[in-house]
Amino acid sequence: MRLSRRTASLPLAVALVMTLAYQAVSHARAPADDQEPAEPFGAACWVRVIDSTVTAYCRNPYPETDHVSLHIECARWWDIDTDSARVAAEPARTVRLAGRCWKEVDEAWVSHRRGS
Repeated sequence: MRLSRRTASLPLAVALVMTLAYQAVSHARAPADDQEPAEPFGAACWVRVIDSTVTAYCRNPYPETDHVSLHIECARWWDIDTDSARVAAEPARTVRLAGRCWKEVDEAWVSHRRGS
């Protein structure tokens, strides 16, 4: 089988393009950023649902206060979803948040906000 000039040069062109693309990607560098990395933040929270009661424990291992709030979505359309007041989880402290639905709990989570 004999290859024409066009079909013979096609694999060579593909190999050349792939090599150049690999070199461009392997030598690409992210621009230098003069900003220092952000300090770690945020309490670690554990949410537990038992029947219609929700309890969350949040432990803050960082030096900055974290304001946490418990959010509960109830499964029934007539049951009122709740958002707790923000509680300050101070450094090296654990806080407890609790709430409930009348019937089943659909979803529960904790939100975080930096202290001021």
